Amino acid sequence: MLDGKKIRGPITPLGNFVLVRTKDTLDATDGGILLPDQSKERATEGEVIAAGPGKLHPHTGVRITNPVTAGDSVLFGKFDGHDMNYNEESVTMIRDDDILLHYKGVRMTMKNVNPCRDYILVELTKQKTETSSGIVVAESVMKDYLPCEGICVKVGEGRMTSTGEFSDSPVAVGDRVKFRDYAGNGVKIEGVEHSLVRMVDVLCALGAEE
Repeated sequence: MLDGKKIRGPITPLGNFVLVRTKDTLDATDGGILLPDQSKERATEGEVIAAGPGKLHPHTGVRITNPVTAGDSVLFGKFDGHDMNYNEESVTMIRDDDILLHYKGVRMTMKNVNPCRDYILVELTKQKTETSSGIVVAESVMKDYLPCEGICVKVGEGRMTSTGEFSDSPVAVGDRVKFRDYAGNGVKIEGVEHSLVRMVDVLCALGAEE
């Protein structure tokens, strides 16, 4: 059944489409109790039900393979994709370009997450609450401030070129990087705030953190 109508068989995504079953995002309290994530702007987690073979490059005809397969877990933008009801279950059809990171397992950890293609994972620098002159800024003033600087902790394979090869990442793990305002996608991994940023949105590498 698809949106209340009978279909001939299982959905088979074409091209670079990916069929995803949405997961509930959970956070743990200090006492170990799991609570639903209250942030409405965070990216969405899901499990891949089926994935297409990938799209063909429009100029070379090279197959740009899909980065995920059935059973993988993915993180994608909250407003990406097309929501459907499939066999009485809420699912979303997204493109591989919508995937921020992927991993195998029930829960994201620093060991199992992999930024997708041209994304890097940045551990955000904590916002300063004191100016250089010693003036303390109230936390209420800083609550809407979005950090755009941090340490690169993981890098994706790079953007796939027209020949099917990956371009090199402009930054390396350990580099301190600065990226465009509002370019990152926030995600909390093992209780630590991170941001997933496209390589083209990185403004500069400030050298390795000492």
